[in-house]
Amino acid sequence: MTQAIPLRSQTADTYYHHHIFDNSLTDGGYFFSHAAAIAPSRLEVIDHKIPVTTDRFLSPPNSLRLCWLSQTGGDWRAELCTESWLGKAHRLSGDSLSFWCYSEEDIFASHLPMIGVTIKGGSHTLPMQMTGIVPDLPAGRWRQIKIPLEAFPKATFEIDFIFTQGIDDGKPHTLHIDEVKLLFSSNGEMCQPPGNLAAVAYDRHVDLSWLELTDPAVAYYQIYRSYNGQDFLPIGIQNRNFNRYCDYVGQAYAKLFYKVTAVSYDYSESPASETVSATTHSLSDDGLLDMVQEACFRYYWEKAHPDAGLALENVPGDEHLVALGASGFGVMALIAAVARGFVSREAAIERLLQIINFLENADRFHGAWPHFLDGRTGKVIPVFGQYDNGGDLVETAFMIQGLLAARQFFDREAGAERQIRARITSLWEAVEWDWYRQTPDSDFLYWHWSPDYEWHIGHPLIGWNETLIAYLLAIASPSHPVPATMYYSGWASSAEKARRYRQTWGQTTHGDHYWNGNTYYGITLPVGVGTGGPLFFTHYSFLGFDPRGKRDKFNDYFENNRAIARINRAYCIENPGKYQGYGKNFWGLTASHDHTGYLPHEPSPRADNGTITPTGAVSSFPYTPEGSMAALKRFYYELGDRLWGIYGFRDAYNPTVNYVSNIFMGLNQAPITVMIENYRSGLLWGLFMANPEITTMVKRIGFTE
Repeated sequence: MTQAIPLRSQTADTYYHHHIFDNSLTDGGYFFSHAAAIAPSRLEVIDHKIPVTTDRFLSPPNSLRLCWLSQTGGDWRAELCTESWLGKAHRLSGDSLSFWCYSEEDIFASHLPMIGVTIKGGSHTLPMQMTGIVPDLPAGRWRQIKIPLEAFPKATFEIDFIFTQGIDDGKPHTLHIDEVKLLFSSNGEMCQPPGNLAAVAYDRHVDLSWLELTDPAVAYYQIYRSYNGQDFLPIGIQNRNFNRYCDYVGQAYAKLFYKVTAVSYDYSESPASETVSATTHSLSDDGLLDMVQEACFRYYWEKAHPDAGLALENVPGDEHLVALGASGFGVMALIAAVARGFVSREAAIERLLQIINFLENADRFHGAWPHFLDGRTGKVIPVFGQYDNGGDLVETAFMIQGLLAARQFFDREAGAERQIRARITSLWEAVEWDWYRQTPDSDFLYWHWSPDYEWHIGHPLIGWNETLIAYLLAIASPSHPVPATMYYSGWASSAEKARRYRQTWGQTTHGDHYWNGNTYYGITLPVGVGTGGPLFFTHYSFLGFDPRGKRDKFNDYFENNRAIARINRAYCIENPGKYQGYGKNFWGLTASHDHTGYLPHEPSPRADNGTITPTGAVSSFPYTPEGSMAALKRFYYELGDRLWGIYGFRDAYNPTVNYVSNIFMGLNQAPITVMIENYRSGLLWGLFMANPEITTMVKRIGFTE
């Protein structure tokens, strides 16, 4: 059972406020780099990037290898870029640029590369020689190089770090480079070792956890592994904001021993923790599903905001950016966790009461919460621009969907559970769904309303997409309902406004009347734009709303969702873009944070760039159980060293460009837990549909079995 870990206070001075490079999640060329040479000079590159090596490292398991030959008339340049994601600090902190070098041979300082920085926005500093800044580099040991930032005028913003050709000595050189960061001057403090180290083994990996260290001097934890309990080698690091580590060893029946140390910002290492051991073992299919569900659930349990109890948008990321819809999904994952024994009912009740209390006091706009909230204050955060400072009806619907499932699950007469039911009912009844029609006679619901800009965003909710749940709940509302006719006049509309909307979004006439009816890869798609869109369309509204046997005048929605998932898989098997890895066991095109940003990938050449998102296939278990299990097993057994982490599967993987997302996303982890549970037991479907308001709504719309 997952421990009831208390929500901890988080520091704004996070690991990633200093970080430029510590390790690469993939081998080959380091994705966040660019390297090139002009003859007759030479520079080793892999796909125009700096090579990653496991031969030498300061912080395990890898470093960068810089191999060059500087010749007269030639030039070379190797640039390290700062990785970016939503919520990551755009201004690094520190007073010195620090990096570590290792060479097999002595290198005179005058023969080292020149170094410089480029500042986001295009300006740059002139590269400078290391002579006078660092001494000659001795062979056979790591040496830290620290350069005051004052040497780089205006280099206090988000920067990229560059090596360029220095003296044209005509000799080949190799440097291993690691731990490139901005640091503050420190006094060489020694950290205490982590306590209560625990190890839990699974089929191909071991989960390690320990008590968090609150010492501000701690920069990261270093993990050591042994196969005999005596000879320990460093295998990886974990930054200070996490007290959990996943060691993917890739084999079953391996007995492993572990120790963990704490490393300070000036690289003083603590004594080691106690030694623990665990033995990997094979898992049945049910055991594998348990493992995946629990790991993805931990995202919402361990990394919830300490004040709000709600989910963060992504981890790592902004430590106070609470995502409302993802948090609604997290409430449903919490229910599955109690049912599976991952956490106790009592601990879940305590967390849910914290969530409810926060929601009761957070900003609301005619009953609707905003998309993003500050977890400390409950105030709106307009992430998508100044007009996004009001209510978000779709994110609110995702939250209410989760709360209504919780209202049914916590059904005991104990005082706390009665309180949960009553307070959820009050939150539910306060949502003014009818206000979000914009006008009393409107055929459509609208996504946003702002107290300052009113309906400026002006985005109508028109299917087929993830917004179905907003119409269902608006029709079901006991206090602020909309007419059931809006299901067809709004969500499933074939009016000109709806047709233009779908044509603009999908860039096709297929499905622009809501009805599609075309055949793709031998599979008929009754409803959907183009080939059906990203797979989250079949997940978000259906975490609670059970599509089995729900038929309107167009089609059966379980079968429609199943068709969309099958088309998605068939597209990946055909692989028209010829991307690496695609196939029957490597599929799932949906929204994720890829190498270009957050994008809704879907099975069409215009919306496919080679990125597979594990939640796409794995959250489709109810629709494609065999195909989803095959993908899950490949993600874990064959690609686990890249894709499996402390909170389950990482957000995205693009083998064509050698990219693995460094983050886990609140929108993508909970659907895995919830939809696997719906496949296994139908739990969340049964709970949500048991609400009397939902039963009435189904009848009002006229769904038939």
